[in-house]
Amino acid sequence: MARTASIHRETAETRIEIELDLDGTGQHTLTTGVGFFDHMLTHLARHSMIDMKIHAAGDLHIDAHHTVEDVGIAFGACLKAALGDKAGIARYGSAVVPMDDVLVAVAIDLSGRPYLVWNATIANEIVGNFHSSLAEEFFRAVSSSSGMNLHLTLHHGHNTHHAIEACFKAFARALRQAVEPDPRSKAIPSTKGSL
Repeated sequence: MARTASIHRETAETRIEIELDLDGTGQHTLTTGVGFFDHMLTHLARHSMIDMKIHAAGDLHIDAHHTVEDVGIAFGACLKAALGDKAGIARYGSAVVPMDDVLVAVAIDLSGRPYLVWNATIANEIVGNFHSSLAEEFFRAVSSSSGMNLHLTLHHGHNTHHAIEACFKAFARALRQAVEPDPRSKAIPSTKGSL
């Protein structure tokens, strides 16, 4: 059964279309109008091995906040839809990713219970037209709309670009583990019988 989904989300601030294929190879088409964010989403696709098409048109004349947050909301909803009842998935995933001066650790539980622990002090800077605080907003939106328990820790590092990029890469690697089919079980990975 194909583990794919598509979402169309439209508000007064943004218009977003997303397609995901959890069993892809990391192919991607990304246009959000926020260059640095597209760069981060490219890492998300490549390192998670999830095929994704994301098109967003937002109120960038104000700033990138609504676009980034709403892409997170739509991505999380699309991920949740593609996972279905989550039968046969690993459910948990974790990754530790170094990038030059930076070290980031991420742990994920696709539990259906959203919770974000953001333990990352990133310099208050703008990279391209992406404010560094938007990284947390994106992951909070993904966690909330997908029902994901997500813990992210930036252990050390000072370069803002590297810190944000390592967050996206570590998240992608952990997500890849969590959505992978479990070769030993086709059951829903919970004693409750549902997630």
